[in-house]
Amino acid sequence: MTAENIPKATAKRLPIYYRYLNILHDTGKQRISSTELAEAVQVDSATIRRDFSYFGALGKRGYGYDVDSLLNFFKQILNQEHLTNVALIGVGNLGHALLNFNFHKDSNVRISAAFDTNETIINTIEDGVPVYPISELANQLHEQQIQVVILTVPSSAAQEVAADAVAGGVKGILNFTPIRISVPDNVLVQNVDLTNELQTLIYFIDNFGK
Repeated sequence: MTAENIPKATAKRLPIYYRYLNILHDTGKQRISSTELAEAVQVDSATIRRDFSYFGALGKRGYGYDVDSLLNFFKQILNQEHLTNVALIGVGNLGHALLNFNFHKDSNVRISAAFDTNETIINTIEDGVPVYPISELANQLHEQQIQVVILTVPSSAAQEVAADAVAGGVKGILNFTPIRISVPDNVLVQNVDLTNELQTLIYFIDNFGK
């Protein structure tokens, strides 16, 4: 089955499985059942078996899953064997936090370039990452062959900056702004609305957590 045929809900769970398999590998565990995995990642075992079934026979009835084999499989599926450079656009409070974090626990992803309009940080190194003027966005993305960007600019600038990023060859945007940006069909956008997520959490606590 090709990646295009994998349900989006399944695709979103794959990194969760991969992260926990890494933990199991580090502890020396050799095999795990779907029930044990379900308890650990808080996804029911039937869903896990269905997710895995899209990729063929990954386990054995009565044995479960071989941790190392499954880990290596997901490493290839998620392209974890190759370093992916991403760019951060907007070095404000959230941007600085992301630079400081810089995906230390996921060594295959690294913020390698940042962009901003603040003259005090342009052409400086912030947390080991060079900061370029926003006017050089499209050119630098193209020259550095960066295809994924993280957008943390003010809402008023989101659409214009996204268009510049697309002009630089970007294929994916992780959008932290509340604006739903418009991009060509061949560019993927993942929206991360922290306010919405927090309000949703509070709603569930108020209505179902008592």
